[in-house]
Formats: sequence, structure tokens, C-alpha cells
Amino acid sequence: MAPALSKSPGSGPLPRRLLAQYLVLLRLYPVLTKAASSAVLSALGSFLSQILEKVHKKKALDLWGPTRFAIFGFFFTGPLSHYFYLYLDRFVPSDVPFSIIKRLLLDRLVVAPAFLLLFFFVMNLLEGKDSDAFAKKLTSSYWTSLKMNWKLWTPVQFINLTYIPMQFQVLFGNLVALFWFAYLASVKK
Repeated sequence: MAPALSKSPGSGPLPRRLLAQYLVLLRLYPVLTKAASSAVLSALGSFLSQILEKVHKKKALDLWGPTRFAIFGFFFTGPLSHYFYLYLDRFVPSDVPFSIIKRLLLDRLVVAPAFLLLFFFVMNLLEGKDSDAFAKKLTSSYWTSLKMNWKLWTPVQFINLTYIPMQFQVLFGNLVALFWFAYLASVKK
């Protein structure tokens, strides 16, 4: 008897099974799924930063750092990104002239600065620091981080908004954010 040519979505290699499960969860619980994937990838970015730093400074790993990033990813990055892409598509439909440029400008000049400010504020709270520490961090790191954000995320967002289906835009952003959060974790130090 010949083996079946088509397999069910839940069978086959691990990556295929994970993608099938992700798609089911995405359909059933879109915000929660994006929040959870944001939490995991944000924590991994912070952990990656520590691993890279450990190579140079022989420091012990701090589990509270990735936990803070996971909290930020779960409560802010995932849900806010979900609704941002959803409303961006409604606010600037793809059939309007120069829609990709309008979307990019809105994302890069309005959302990115505000989101980065939110990141610094929430991290400051999670670290238990006061408003003076927050002001100092903004003065020393915000502008540098925003310029790096524009350099890294502008081409990423162009690809994301142009070629990635809406249901995967948060995941695509989270995969890139793995390295972005590694950068931000190193800037925070």
C-alpha cells in the first residue's frame, strides 16, 4: 500500500507542527497568541544580550532582565502591535495612493518614538527606579536608541507592511525584535 501523499497539518516535521499549532492559536486567540510570542521573543532578546555581554565581561546571568522584557512583550508589544497593524490597515488602506509611504511615515515618525518612550518608562517602573533615573536614561539613551530604531526598523517595516500577510506581521516584527531587544537591553546598561 502506498503512503498517503498529503499529511494532516498536525503531522510531519516539528517546524510544520509548530506552525500549524501557531495558526490555530492565532485564529482562536489572536491577541493572546501575539502577546505570548512577543513575551517569549522579548525575553530571548534580553537573554541574548546577557550572553553576548557575558562573553566579554564574565558576568552571571540575571533572570530578572529577561522577565522584565517578557512582561513588556506580553502586556505591551504583542497587544499594541496587534491593534496597530489592524488599525493601520483601516486608517491607511492599501488602495490609497502612496499608502506604503504614508504607513511608514506614521509608523516611523509617530508610533516608533512613542513606543520607545513607553519602553523606557515601563522598564524604569519594572526596575523600581524613580523619575530622576527615568529622565537621566532618556537624556543619555533615548535619542541614540531612536536613531538606531529608524535605521533598523525602517527597512524591516517596509518589508513587513509590503510583503508580510497581516496575520504574520506581529510575528515577523517579533523575530526581528529578538535582536532589537538584545540591542535595547545592552543600551539600558
